[in-house]
Amino acid sequence: QVQLVESGGGSVQAGGSLRLSCDASKYPYTTYCMGWFRQAPGKEREGVATTNGGGITSYADSVKGRFTVSKDNAKNTLDLQMNSLKSEDTAMYYCAGKTTWYCPQPGAGVRGYNYWGQGTQVTVSS
Repeated sequence: QVQLVESGGGSVQAGGSLRLSCDASKYPYTTYCMGWFRQAPGKEREGVATTNGGGITSYADSVKGRFTVSKDNAKNTLDLQMNSLKSEDTAMYYCAGKTTWYCPQPGAGVRGYNYWGQGTQVTVSS
């Protein structure tokens, strides 16, 4: 069964850091586009960061310079290092994948992403 499993969420004060990890050991398309998305209460799910088949990364403007997405091929994970967290980063964070080499810009939204994890909650208190 194809599966993506997120972990690493939690509660942190503003200015702090968290590292999210997506276990992709049961996901056969890790050489294609993968990304992190988030959804805050009452808001649409939005793209945060993506990495395409060639390892090229893209970020939403709101997280540029603070978040870093990376694939760990040895561990079969997709990670998101989040620094300088702000209260507006509070959301459920999801790992997702699509079976194309190319990734749309994160601002393009969720269209075309066929595989999703269950999410991990990140809460940032000010």
